[in-house]
Parts: sequence; structure tokens; C-alpha cells
Amino acid sequence: MRAALYRVAASGPACAMYALLRPLLFHLDAERAHHLITRQLNFWTSVSPTRQLIAGRWGAARADRPFDLLGLTFPNRVGLAAGFDKDARYLHAMQALGFGFVEIGTVTPRPQDGNPQPRLFRLPRDGALINRMGFNNDGLEAVRERLAKRPPGLIVGGNIGKNKDTPNEHATDDYLTCFRGLRDRVDYFVVNVSSPNTPGLRSLQDRGPLTELLTTLRDENGTGGDARPLLLKIAPDLSDEQIIDTVKLVSELGIDGIVACNTTIGRTGLATDDRTIEAIGAGGLSGSPVRDRAADVVRLIRNHAPNDLAVIGVGGISTANHARERLDAGADLIQIYTGFIYRGPDLVGELKSAIAARSPD
Repeated sequence: MRAALYRVAASGPACAMYALLRPLLFHLDAERAHHLITRQLNFWTSVSPTRQLIAGRWGAARADRPFDLLGLTFPNRVGLAAGFDKDARYLHAMQALGFGFVEIGTVTPRPQDGNPQPRLFRLPRDGALINRMGFNNDGLEAVRERLAKRPPGLIVGGNIGKNKDTPNEHATDDYLTCFRGLRDRVDYFVVNVSSPNTPGLRSLQDRGPLTELLTTLRDENGTGGDARPLLLKIAPDLSDEQIIDTVKLVSELGIDGIVACNTTIGRTGLATDDRTIEAIGAGGLSGSPVRDRAADVVRLIRNHAPNDLAVIGVGGISTANHARERLDAGADLIQIYTGFIYRGPDLVGELKSAIAARSPD
């Protein structure tokens, strides 16, 4: 099969290859399909002819417009959201596809299997996914080792969390362990307290525990000469009042930015029938159904945050218009995940071109 896929990849743009493969992939279990295509991407980008083909189509030569933020120079403003490359396995492939930055993770101190399978589900009528992965990852040490071979020129963020069996009263220790372990391996950090798939995790968004966690990480960050930008990822299910309060807290503590936003536990307004949704069960919903709320959250943050607070917009971005709208709402950078699953690698170039064509900010 690999030889056949190689011939397809070498014969034309990867987007045509993805269009050819997508019906087959969508007949497979979603998680199995994810592993299949990412492994093949790693193969294609490890072979010089196809790596040059893919990089020439989506790499730095096409519509890249560097953007300075957080003391970093991003090759472009389109990033891959956390959850796709949990273990830093696909950085070279994602750079070849044209991403300006990749957020790995969520990384926990110890390896964990995550929740039982199946745990990733497609909703094609909604352009959406439901996942209850549960922070499955290889653990800090394995990720740290892979990051030693990260590609030059790609900005890498580290999304960090706690192990499932770590009680919330000791959660700060887990985040601190990941922060210390990845500090010399990533360019910025994202504190993930907003995933709905680890029991009790979202309670860390409450002001008391969140203050303790962010203060500890901020103080640790300031103890060395290699400080890293520190951002907080929030849930779209927070009320407007809670988001405004979080913005105030982040600003008071000197945290560098907010990633808005994570998946939602909501299920309203879906085209997929109720029986299918009930059969899938719990998990975070991503993709088109969260687009409007995600944009509203970005707008709300920007209206209540100081001008120097960085905002990364993620959620439901699958067209050039969506990207422009998110930047117009106040995002500095954007990230994609579900749209990438449905649209394939051509989406990256489409978004980059649309952003490059905008008037300078």
C-alpha cells in the first residue's frame, strides 16, 4: 500500500491525493485513519522527491508572511492546534505542509493510554468531530527526546496538562514537571485546564485553583534566563462573565496570552440526528458548530484585554473567510484541526494566501 501511495503523492499535489484517499479514510475508524495518514505523511516527507514536492507546494515559498508575536517570529500565522500531534512525531511533515507553528500535546508527566476506544467520531453533516481521547500521550520524557530533533525554523508550542490519576490538589506539580521538562525544547507553553475529557480538569478554571497554577508557572518561568511565553487555553462553555474574569486574572498575573478556545460539551444545533449523537456519548465537539462561539470568545477577550495580550484563535476555521473573520475579531494567530481533517492539506495554503492578501495589521 505504501508504494501505491508514494506513486500517487509523487504524481501530483498532495491535496489531490488526499481527495482520492478521503472516502476510503472516512470508512475507517477515525482514530485508525488518523494514524494511517500521519504515518504516511512522515514517510512522504522523509523521501526527498515527495518532500520537495510537498514543501514546494505549501512550504515557506508559498504565501508565507512572517509575523512577530510573543518575542517570536512565526513564519506565518497558520498553526496546527494541539491534539493532532500529541507526541511531537510529525513536526517535519507539518512544516513541509506549510504550517508556521505546531502546538504539540497535551503532554503529561507520565505516559497514559487515555480513554477506552472508540473515542474519536466524525459528524460529516456538521463538519465536526467529537473526541474523548483523554490526554493519551507517550509522556514527558519521550516527547522531550523527539523534540531534540525538531526541524529548524518551525515554531513549536507545548500544550501541558496533568495525568488523569493526579488529584486536582496536586495538579500544579504535574504542570510544573512538564514545564521544567520542556522549557528548553519548545518556544511557548499553553496551559490546558479546559479539556472536557479528563474528569475534574475543568474545575481548575475556577479562579482559586487557576490563580495558584498560573502564579506557580509564572514564577518558575521567571527564575531562569530562558523564559517562555505562557498562554492559557480556555473552554467555549464558560459564560461571558467568566471569560471576562479570566481575562482580568490573566492580565493581573502577567500571563502572555490566551488560546480561544477548546472543544465544547454542547450539542445544540447539530444536523446529525439525535440518535447518533446519543450513541456517541460524551466528548468534546469541535469544527463548524463551534465557529461562531469561538469567534465571539476571541472578540470578547480582545474587548477586555490589554493590547499586548496575545490571542490565538481556534475552532471551526475551515475556509479563507473564516480565517479572515477570526483575525478581524482580534486573533493574532489562528490554529486548525477539524477543518484540516475534512479539507486536507490544501486548506493550509488557502488560509496562508488569504491572510497574506489582507492589509498589514
